Amino acid sequence: MKTIQATLHTDGGSRGNPGPAGIGYVLKIEGGETHERGAYIGETTNNQAEYLALQRGLELAGEKKVNSITCYLDSELVVKQLRGEYRVRHQDLLPVYTAVKKVAATFNRISFNHVRREKNAQADALVNTALDKQLKKSPNS
Repeated sequence: MKTIQATLHTDGGSRGNPGPAGIGYVLKIEGGETHERGAYIGETTNNQAEYLALQRGLELAGEKKVNSITCYLDSELVVKQLRGEYRVRHQDLLPVYTAVKKVAATFNRISFNHVRREKNAQADALVNTALDKQLKKSPNS
């Protein structure tokens, strides 16, 4: 099988914790296309949004037949949990952690890397755009 490599930058955020939340991800397929997505996901915590952004980005990568992926997140907690360096202690994170691990297992090669927020600006901007658009529509959210 041909190796199709990609990079994935993801971010999730909430305004309030929990609060209105959004996700953003940028999938760059080597030698191919770039996909950018941002979405409002309702009320949740920042960490749940981080995991959901990663899950959605990995699902898109799978749809695009990517089998080798390098993921970049600005959430050190999520990266360390996925690498097995930290345990998932908060019960609300277990379902999204488990979902990400399940999707991650479908790739031949996957790595999770922590980057500083400024190195994740594109994904961060997608989160904020989704939140701004939603909150402008419903100011009482």
